[in-house]
Amino acid sequence: MAKFALYAELKAKPGKEADVEAFLKKAEAGTIHWYGFKEDKGGVFGVFDTFNDEAGRDAHLNGEIAKALMANAATLFSEAPKIHKIELIGEK
Repeated sequence: MAKFALYAELKAKPGKEADVEAFLKKAEAGTIHWYGFKEDKGGVFGVFDTFNDEAGRDAHLNGEIAKALMANAATLFSEAPKIHKIELIGEK
């Protein structure tokens, strides 16, 4: 079972929803499970990634996808991405 995860909440600027959705279809090495999703609230997207260890999670946070996300944040999002580090305690 993966032990570590990230959850990022992303609020798209009006008219940028398709760009955010296209961006979220990318994943990175070290990620065990990756989920990109759209919430039922208009323009709210999220990413949930799982990792076997802290090193994999940190590599993802410092990787090319995260850099690209932050470099495009002002263009794509109505507010700064909210990124949460999560420790997984169960799986079914």
